[in-house]
Amino acid sequence: MIEPDKNCSKCKRLKKFRDINIKQYPNWFNGAVPSIINKNSEILIVGLAPGLNGANKTGRPFTGDYAGLTLFHTLKKHGLLKGHYKEDGNDNLTLKNCSITNAVRCVPPKNLPKSDEIKNCENFLKSTISYHKNLRVIVALGLISHKSIIATFNLKQKDFKFGHSNKYNLTEKIKLLDSYHCSRYNINTKRLSQKMFDEIFIETKKILLN
Repeated sequence: MIEPDKNCSKCKRLKKFRDINIKQYPNWFNGAVPSIINKNSEILIVGLAPGLNGANKTGRPFTGDYAGLTLFHTLKKHGLLKGHYKEDGNDNLTLKNCSITNAVRCVPPKNLPKSDEIKNCENFLKSTISYHKNLRVIVALGLISHKSIIATFNLKQKDFKFGHSNKYNLTEKIKLLDSYHCSRYNINTKRLSQKMFDEIFIETKKILLN
């Protein structure tokens, strides 16, 4: 599996932003964040990008920010996580039958990656997907993740419209399930409720039973 070097410089803007953060926060991870991988997983969750005060600080996807609180709580609730989650990453968390990655591996300014930066990371996402030989379901958290996944399968975007709980066949074996991102903004504005997010993982587990 191909993961970006921690000091990846493919995206000049992201590299420049990282250099600023290294000076400002020298004790933080400040690099391309590696995925949480279980190669035998049937489920792959794809987020947007590391948060500045989250994964960019801790070096683990969704760890340290509000989205992580929601995601890891929900995974544990549905039997996809054992152990306990701590925001600093110093915990005994272990994923069960799922892996977590991001469409963009380096923190972007204002959490908004540009199209060329998303494109630059597609080969890493493709490699992560290919590595999971038992993969059955990819959960896309948000529009950018959805589009990145469609691109890695060389499918037409117009045939795969993003929408919460939308479900598609990517291959005969792998399904895509869309969800709004579990960000603080989406939760606070009630665009995404806990019930809606629970239903995504209920549906995910139903797919695995078929």
